[in-house]
Parts: sequence; structure tokens; C-alpha cells
Amino acid sequence: MPPVELTTERLLLRGWRDDDRVPFADMNADPAVMEHFPGPIDRAASDDLVDRILGHWAEHGFGLWAVERRGDRTFLGFTGLYRPSFEAHFTPAVEVGWRLSRAAWGQGYATEAARVALAYGFERVGLDEIVSFTAPANTRSRRVMERIGMRRDPVGDFEHPRIPPGHRLRQHVLYRLSRDDWRRAQGR
Repeated sequence: MPPVELTTERLLLRGWRDDDRVPFADMNADPAVMEHFPGPIDRAASDDLVDRILGHWAEHGFGLWAVERRGDRTFLGFTGLYRPSFEAHFTPAVEVGWRLSRAAWGQGYATEAARVALAYGFERVGLDEIVSFTAPANTRSRRVMERIGMRRDPVGDFEHPRIPPGHRLRQHVLYRLSRDDWRRAQGR
């Protein structure tokens, strides 16, 4: 199923195109963008990630959208909903996540895109809860989680099973948002 396009005042969340692969690979090779991941990834791994994103859409009917700035059609990264493929105490779950190019940071794009992704997840997909998680030091992403209404669940913090023991990024913080809390925040 092709992704439904979503728009915000400044952004278009759309399906992935072949011409997104080069800027996406460049973004994934940037050490600053990948600071809170085990490390930058090469073009082959980046293309594999795009293929997995497309497969997620085909399997679940939702996923990670390519994010484009409407004013100049610049590819900025991705935002959307994804089912983590690892096992943890809170899975199965659906995560809201984002990864934007460094040039797109500090402009509110992640918050703007994540809000419309949450609305899609709760209104169109019918999810009861959406989670998000990151390494504790990733303060930029944690601020986005808080701005979109998610609440930290300290009891839910976990060691990421795909990151080796002793690695500086193994510990993760968990944020949650229920559909009922989201609706209340929307005044519904």
C-alpha cells in the first residue's frame, strides 16, 4: 500500500522516491546526525534501510514517511511510525521516530512532522498507544518527545538489545502517549 501523503504548514510527508536515496545516504553518513546511534552507515546500509522502510509500509500499511520541505522540495529526512523488530518489555509496540539532516535541525520540523504522524497513528490506524525511545543523552529528541505530548516512563527504561553490553548507547529512555491522553490534549 503506497503511503498516504500528509501535509503540515511547511512539510510534506510522502512516499519514498529513488532520488531520496543519495541525500538519505549522505545524512546517514554524517557523524553528527548519527551521534546517538552506534555509528554512521554507508550507502549500502542506507539503501537497505530504505528497503526495510518500504517493506514495513507494505506489511503494516503505515511506516516512515520521507519528509520534504514544501517551499523548495528539499528532502529533509524521515518521520513516522514503525514497529520495532526487537524484543523488549514494551513490545510489540509502534514507535514514532524521526531522523533529519543537520541543516534541518532547530527549526521545529521534527515536532511538526511527528505531530501529524501521531494524529495519523491514532485517528487513521487506530493505535491505542505510541511510544518513542532514545539514549538518555539525546536531549534534542527527548525535547521533541515532550513537545508532542509524550511522557517519560522511567520504569520502562531499558537496555537496547541490539546495542552491545557496555556500549555508551545501550541504556535507553522510554516515552509513551496513549490515544486517550492525545485526544485530551487535542481538546476532544
